[in-house]
Amino acid sequence: MDQVTVLETTENTTEEEVAHASGIPVHCAHDEIVEVEALVPNPRNPNRHSDEQIRLLAKIIRHQGWRAPITVSNRSGFIVRGHGRLVAAKLLGVDLVPVDRQNYASEGEEWADLIADNRLSELNEMDGASLTELLRELDSGMLEALGADMELTGFTDAALVEVMSQFQPEEELQEVEAPEPPQNPVTRRGDVWLLGRVAKCPRCGRLTDV
Repeated sequence: MDQVTVLETTENTTEEEVAHASGIPVHCAHDEIVEVEALVPNPRNPNRHSDEQIRLLAKIIRHQGWRAPITVSNRSGFIVRGHGRLVAAKLLGVDLVPVDRQNYASEGEEWADLIADNRLSELNEMDGASLTELLRELDSGMLEALGADMELTGFTDAALVEVMSQFQPEEELQEVEAPEPPQNPVTRRGDVWLLGRVAKCPRCGRLTDV
């Protein structure tokens, strides 16, 4: 199929040429804009993408535009990076996507890049406190003002509740002076308190059914 490159100037740019692929702005560096059907996924790609991941990725691409291209090997013609982005593009129903063409000296070099691209992202560690702080700022209306929602962060509503509940901001502890004991305390040594159907021994603290 013929490869198509579309350049447009939009109202949101200041006399700047912006590439578009099927109406979606392309903000990333790329070599060309190619028809989706011309791209060939690597049949031995070990990565698997869940339906939820693809849905979120498609939503982000639709709202944010293309921030990363699909990388294709000049040696084999297979996709090396961006298998998930290709599936997301198909979910969006677009015909054109940005492509970055890379030269690999050998099959081993190409395979290593494919595996490392996914493996290195798995090794990332999130700073929970910093992440929660950023999420709270975004949730304060920053994305809503842009006509977007929090799923643009890659978190579903359920995942947001979970991560934000794990990292509550720490409250500063304040020293409080202990009050003086009352002159006529309600509880005296030897008293037995009835807690519903349970009695607590004042000496050992043992609970007993009554």
